[in-house]
Amino acid sequence: MTELLIVYHSKTGGSRQMAEAAAGAAEGEAPTVLKPAAEAGPDDLLRADGYIFCAPENLAAIAGVMKDFFDRCYYPVLGRIEARPYAQMVCAGSDGTNAVRQIARIAQGWRLREVQEPLIVCTHAQTPEEILAEKTIAEAELAKCRDLGQALAAGLSMGAF
Repeated sequence: MTELLIVYHSKTGGSRQMAEAAAGAAEGEAPTVLKPAAEAGPDDLLRADGYIFCAPENLAAIAGVMKDFFDRCYYPVLGRIEARPYAQMVCAGSDGTNAVRQIARIAQGWRLREVQEPLIVCTHAQTPEEILAEKTIAEAELAKCRDLGQALAAGLSMGAF
C-alpha cells in the first residue's frame, strides 16, 4: 500500500486546519498519516511514498518548528527518498513566497518531485494582535487544501507518481 505523509506545524491553527483538510480528503484515496512536525522524523519520511509539507510563514521564513523537522531529517534520509512526489501548503499573513522557496529548496536537495503547485493561503494578518490570534481558514481555501490532498493521494494510489 502507498502511504501519504502530511507533516505540519501550526501555532495559531491556520496550518493545522489546512493540513487536516488535506488529510481528510486524502484518506479516501490512500492511507494517510497526519503528523505534527515536532513529532515527525526520518522513519516517517522513509515509510511514506509521498508528502505534503504544511507550514506557516513567520517573519518571511518557514516556522522554526518546521525548520527543525527538516534539520533533524535532512541527512538521515538524504539519498533514500529520491523521486518521491511532494506538494506544499503555506499559511501566510501577507505573502508566503519565501517559505515556499525554502521548502522547495529542501525538497530539491532531497531530489523530491513537485507534483502540484504550492498552495499559499493568505490570512492578511498584519497587526501583532491579528498575527497572534487563532486563525479560521475560509471554506473556499480549505476546499483547495482538500483538492490538493485528494489529488496527491489519488496519484499515489494509481501509481501515477
